[in-house]
Amino acid sequence: MSFDTLSFGAPLPSGSSALQRLRQQGFCVLRAREFADMAGFALPDCAAAFASWNDLPADDYLKDGGHYRFRRHGSFIQTLRPEAGQPLLWAVPHRAHWQPTVYNALHGGMSRWFAPLGESLLQAAFWQPLLTGLGLLFDQVRSTPQWFIEAHQFRIDTREGVGRPTPEGAHRDGVDFVAVVLIARHGIRGGETRVFELDGHRGVRFTLTEPCSVLLMDDTRVIHESTPVLPEGEAAAGWRDTLVLTYRAGGFLDPQPPQ
Repeated sequence: MSFDTLSFGAPLPSGSSALQRLRQQGFCVLRAREFADMAGFALPDCAAAFASWNDLPADDYLKDGGHYRFRRHGSFIQTLRPEAGQPLLWAVPHRAHWQPTVYNALHGGMSRWFAPLGESLLQAAFWQPLLTGLGLLFDQVRSTPQWFIEAHQFRIDTREGVGRPTPEGAHRDGVDFVAVVLIARHGIRGGETRVFELDGHRGVRFTLTEPCSVLLMDDTRVIHESTPVLPEGEAAAGWRDTLVLTYRAGGFLDPQPPQ
């Protein structure tokens, strides 16, 4: 089954747009060229930033005792209908990543301070068009004055034999929309993506393999997970690099003050 007809039930009509697929079933998968054309960035500009994934500090918050995840994090606000002189997108001061335990039973309830995104990524030509292009698409599904965006650079490696992209299991992120952009796969097997209906029993499974291909999800309608990655053949140092972007209306997820 091709990505453009991937669905929970009967295949969607070939040629259905990303907007149609998101509205109809709550998720869609875009090939790299389709993604770049939709968001309005040049694929070579995206590829030029891949090297920044080689400089991710370790994630020291893993509760399963593993040392397979490396990441950076940043937060942004996108204004959908800006007034004169108001920027379309801006970075906010570096902040902790926080999720309630209802969305992340393993790592929820903690203020996790990850290293900030590097300037080489933030200054890349594709960065602002990618973030704002996705925001404009999501606004057509569920309109909002602003998106509160969190960006996560991830590397999951196999030096310890197995790496877990989603150690918390199948989950929602507690936001409105999620984009999972594949950056690279090297020397690994596994890493299959699974998306399930939130209020049903149907699901789909597929593996992103093309750099800059993307999974888009309405986080209010689906749950998702990725299977562990394992070394391929004799290779011991394999990895899976992704960029995960979350879009939330009304503000960032932050700890609630005690009542």
